Amino acid sequence: MHPYRTHTCGALRAPDAGTTARLSGWVHSKRDHGGLLFIDLRDHYGLTQIVFPAGSPALPVAETIRVESVITVTGEVVARQPGTTNPKLPTGDIEVFARDIAVQSTADILPLQVAGNEAYSDETRLTYRYIDLRRDRVHRNMMLRAHVIASLRRRMLDQGFTEFQTPILTASSPEGARDFLVPARMHPGKFYALPQAPQQFKQLLMVAGFDRYFQIAPCFRDEASRADRSPGEFYQLDFEMSYVTQEDVFATIEPVIGGLFEEFAQGRAVDSAPFRRIAYDTALLEYGSDKPDLRNPLKITDVTTHFAGSGFGLFAKIAASGGIVRAIPAPGAGTRPRGFFDKLNDWARAEGAGGLGYIIYEADGARGPIAKNLEPERLDAIRAACGLAAGDAVFFAAGPREAAQKFAGVVRNRIGQELDLYEKNAFRFCWVVDFPMYELNEETGQIDFSHNPFSMPQGGMEALQTQDPLTIKAYQYDIVCNGIELSSGAIRNHRPEIMIHAFGIAGYSKQDVEARFGGMLSAFRFGAPPHGGSAPGIDRMVMLLAEEPNIREVILFPLNQQGEDLLMGAPAEVPSARLKELSLKLDLAPKVITG
Repeated sequence: MHPYRTHTCGALRAPDAGTTARLSGWVHSKRDHGGLLFIDLRDHYGLTQIVFPAGSPALPVAETIRVESVITVTGEVVARQPGTTNPKLPTGDIEVFARDIAVQSTADILPLQVAGNEAYSDETRLTYRYIDLRRDRVHRNMMLRAHVIASLRRRMLDQGFTEFQTPILTASSPEGARDFLVPARMHPGKFYALPQAPQQFKQLLMVAGFDRYFQIAPCFRDEASRADRSPGEFYQLDFEMSYVTQEDVFATIEPVIGGLFEEFAQGRAVDSAPFRRIAYDTALLEYGSDKPDLRNPLKITDVTTHFAGSGFGLFAKIAASGGIVRAIPAPGAGTRPRGFFDKLNDWARAEGAGGLGYIIYEADGARGPIAKNLEPERLDAIRAACGLAAGDAVFFAAGPREAAQKFAGVVRNRIGQELDLYEKNAFRFCWVVDFPMYELNEETGQIDFSHNPFSMPQGGMEALQTQDPLTIKAYQYDIVCNGIELSSGAIRNHRPEIMIHAFGIAGYSKQDVEARFGGMLSAFRFGAPPHGGSAPGIDRMVMLLAEEPNIREVILFPLNQQGEDLLMGAPAEVPSARLKELSLKLDLAPKVITG
């Protein structure tokens, strides 16, 4: 017999009754019934109930061991008596009567319990992450992640892609976040950068003639934490394709992502390909966001013209000054009590808005603070524009375009939640397309890239030479699921002369472009195919499938919100001798001593 186990703790079934088995695992829980001790033994595969009857030579040892100690038990597999089976466990029809026990490892008093659902602080969970990972929900999340990655890899190979690994030590690239820098010991004063994405390398693979590349790619960005973004390190399904249009990219990756979600949906609805296409400008108008959550059926309407020159002075003034007024419908809300509207008004003020104006439509007309000051024909026009019926209400967001547009999206989400309009148990996808190539930097007044600087502008060189830069669209696209951006992508700019001109509009000289992207430009000058791709975030896909509110719940060893690894003690100081070896000298702000 094997020294540790003949079966895993999730393997034994009723047909195994009468056989001898040996199991090893952690003591998940203990129940002492006065001379009869029960232990739930746990390993990676499941739980098995172990019985230590009175008189068993193994009982004295079993009584003394703490939970989470590791033991090996040998005994007879016995069918449970009727009424004592556990249908919640795959092994619930049997139990093992122990005749021998060996303690492999004794556990100290635990800083957090594995059994049960007690909540613990992030500090405790991340400091003792190896214990936290034993807990059922976290363990299942990590296995889901592993299965998702295996499924993605299989699906990409089936689509004719080849997996390659691109460098981790590379040069800095303008990807929209700060780089993590690595000092180069043999080149004093110079630094490598950890890749924010394998962007340039995957394009170079297309130039090299590999046609279809993918990688489960680690990416590194020195940016703040939030619920759907981990500070430091994240993983994406990075892919690139040659000789493709934007629609070719969509048609290729939709079966991969859609099929993945169907595989792990567990009864939840999943959109079938082709996914909806929503233009960027339409997304901002109708959803107030370039990451629309399509589970919410509400659509925003622009009603600026209906308030321009109207008797409602506040909105009329906003319209006259170039601002906008957006209307968010609230079907059925007209029957809600006054407190419903007061609560939303208080919420809007807490969000930094002046309040949340509204109109209630009834069978015999409209009422509310705004309705009292608005002409009847304008009230009717708003009602028609928003598709409202008797018993419905409509809320308004007004102000400068960018701020009002964004707040309208926040209001849409809140109204959808308050009225319980969100579709349950569904994954709803869309592509947001036609992103602007450039945007105006409000701080500097200069034109910047708004998205991916390596994208092909729609209209090519002619658009760059003849159009107002702020009107140029790019072949850029995002895939969004339930309001979460899974991926940004683009058809790439593979023409050196177009790239240099595009960067020139954003303030980069030809010398700047040559210095920063000389390797890629040089490659393009030796013949580059049209190409494009994307990079769906693996962490975010798993987070959605696991229905977790925070991305840390699907990452094995995440950093905390301050970017610290509490388990390994990183970041950490290094000896001065090591800094000298790297030709580095620290210039730290003096510590402030208080008290």
